Amino acid sequence: MHLRFHPLDSAFVASVRSGGPDANGQPAERAISDGVGVPCRSCLRDVPEGADYLILSARPFPTLQPYAETGPVFLCADECAPWAGDGLPPILSTSPDYLLKAYGGDDRIIYGTGRIIAFDDVTDYAAQLLSRGDVAYVDVRSARNNCFQTRITAAP
Repeated sequence: MHLRFHPLDSAFVASVRSGGPDANGQPAERAISDGVGVPCRSCLRDVPEGADYLILSARPFPTLQPYAETGPVFLCADECAPWAGDGLPPILSTSPDYLLKAYGGDDRIIYGTGRIIAFDDVTDYAAQLLSRGDVAYVDVRSARNNCFQTRITAAP
């Protein structure tokens, strides 16, 4: 199965970069990257050392509902090309493991799918979940801080 890794919604990213509110209704905070552990959820790469980045709250779900998790994320402060690459994005090579959870077409967690998965097994577990008829997508989160990293779907 071919997998597609998705960045945060580009309209949301553009709005926050131009001073619009984050998922909590607040403007993003600005900081300068030390080049380590600052994964941009748009280009899905680490923000380079010395570059400005934004700290904000994101909720990668279309509507408010009990399973629409909100949490902190980083973005390159300046425009970057949203991830459109093939294969694992660079930000997923920075941790030994990740939390993966499957969601149905109703954007609700499918119980029993959430697992902390070793980096080397991320694509295999995501493909296993996406082969089920009830799974629309898989979210990848930090295994330590629960921060959203990327969303995975089955590519056509």
